[in-house]
Parts: sequence; structure tokens; C-alpha cells
Amino acid sequence: MPSLVINLRDSRPIWSVPDWVIEAISKAAPDRLAPVVVDAPADGKGDGGPAVPEAIEAVAGAEIYLGFGFPKPLFEAAARSGANLQWVHSASAGVGGTLYPEMRQSQLILTNSAGIHAEPMADSALAMILYFARGFDFAVQAQHQARWDKDRFDATDSPLVELEGSTLGVLGYGGIGRAIGRRATALGMRVLALRRRLGDTDPSVTPLTGRAGLDRLLAESQFIVLSLPRTTATEGLLGREQIASLRPDAVVINVGRGELIDEVALAEALAQGRIRGAGLDVFMREPLPPKSPLWRLPNVLITPHASATSHRFWQRELDLILENLDRYQRGAKQLNVVDKGAGY
Repeated sequence: MPSLVINLRDSRPIWSVPDWVIEAISKAAPDRLAPVVVDAPADGKGDGGPAVPEAIEAVAGAEIYLGFGFPKPLFEAAARSGANLQWVHSASAGVGGTLYPEMRQSQLILTNSAGIHAEPMADSALAMILYFARGFDFAVQAQHQARWDKDRFDATDSPLVELEGSTLGVLGYGGIGRAIGRRATALGMRVLALRRRLGDTDPSVTPLTGRAGLDRLLAESQFIVLSLPRTTATEGLLGREQIASLRPDAVVINVGRGELIDEVALAEALAQGRIRGAGLDVFMREPLPPKSPLWRLPNVLITPHASATSHRFWQRELDLILENLDRYQRGAKQLNVVDKGAGY
């Protein structure tokens, strides 16, 4: 009997699938598919971690696989077994680790969880914007030294700004970028959004595309949020040249992927005071090495790849899985189908 494999027992408690979600998925599964739950800890960090032996064994009979990414050993195990694997769903948004050549060339349906993390990630980005806009970095430094210090707040060239009337540039106008844009426009910010192609955009947002669009966004924005996936087209998007072009009051916020930014060039610009600050949730290497200069810069706010954390994740994820299960059974186009060529 073919199976529906559920491999979502993450080793991190908040990301480990609750029993009520497994029950709901099992109830909605087609009668011809036997639900198989992999209880060995999975790794949902980033695009998903390596395949555990229990998952390799379980995928041998799978028609549907639900997990954090789909590492190559699982693909190979399914192929060796002759399983009629049709659909792979990742509870992660990024799929870089799943798009090996064999997956790209296959007819497998691959869906991801893009947009599921949008609301908490947008909240995190907004918090980072406010942290620098209202000078909380100065307050935190003074607090650690038990100093009542208002010098940076009272100076004629104080870097404190109001959000209303400020310009936000969003690199990547997918689910996360749109959620950030909604928050920003509600607070009276002007929003520029860079996207791969022009299309449906909120009328309060100015859409931009291409190199000319990127150059304009960087030149005009006080706050720049990167919410892009890592692809060959986005890797190094904010390189040394782009960082050099930023305004002196610019704040760079990255909730996308660490590979989007030249970290060395960014650290240099921050250390030299050529830009206002940076809020960073993702890095080239994770965990961020202790020797990284970013740890010691007072104008940097670091969070440990935690911008998506939310107790509401599993309800949103379940809603997506159930909708796609229904569509799969009806032969309808599913939500969040990954464009394997584009990389997201």
C-alpha cells in the first residue's frame, strides 16, 4: 500500500509537528495512502537538513512526502525502490538544498511553505527598523554601562527619524515583502519594491525591476530590507559596489539569506560609519562564528535566524497542507508549486 510520509518531528520544540497536526493530515489523506510518521528528529533549519535512516526507509513506499526539504538521499531511495512518488512538500520556504540536478529534471511536484512565515518575519523586520529609527542601539549601549546618556538623542545631527515620510526599499516582493510593505505603508512610509518582473503590486508601493531599479532603490532608501530566497540570480545582490552606493543614513536589514550580502564589505561600511546600521537575522555561515566582526559592532543588531519563529506556524502550515491535499486528490493545481528553473 503506498504511503503518505510525515517527517516533521523537528529537534527544536517549537518547530516539531504537534500530534493534532498529524491527526488532521492523516484524516484528510486519501484512503488508499497509509500515513507513515517518522519519529526520528528532523532538521528544519534553513532549507532542511540531512536525511535520517528512518526517513530513507519510509520514503521507499511513498506517494506523498511531507518534510523539511528533500535531501538527495531521499530522492535516490525513492528511485531505487520504484516508489510512485508524486508530490514532495517542504515545510521550509527555501528550497536551495532540494534543487539538485535530479530534482530539477524530475516530474515530481515540489511545493514549499513560502508565505507561511511572512507575518512574523515582517514583524521582525519592522522591529529592526524601529530599533535604529528611534535610537534603541544608543540606549542599549548606555544601559549596559549604567549611563544616562542623551547626547546622541539631543544632538543637532541626531540620526533618530520618524517612520512617516521615510523611504523603505524592499528587495523581494513575495509573501514576506508584501507583509513588510503593508506594515510600512500603514505607518506612512514610502515603499519601493524590487521584484523579478513587474506585475500586480499594491497601489501604495512603487514597483521596480532590473539593475536600474536596484540602483534607484539603494539611492533613495533609508531602510533596506532583503527578503529574497537564495538563487543564482540573488546571490551577492548587495555586493561591495552596492554597499558603497548606500546613503550614510541607510539601515540594512536581512531576513532572507546570508548569501545575498557581501558580509565583509558590509562589516567594513558599518565599522567605518559609512552607513547607519544593520539588522541581521541570517548569515553566510550559521551559527555566526565568534570571530566575526559583526558581533562587536555597536551599530549591528543580530538575531540567530529566528525572524520566522511563531506559535501560529503550525496552524498556517496545516491549512496549506490540507488545501494542497484536497487539490492533489482533485487533480487541481496546487499552491506554492516551486519553479525549479527559477529556484523558488
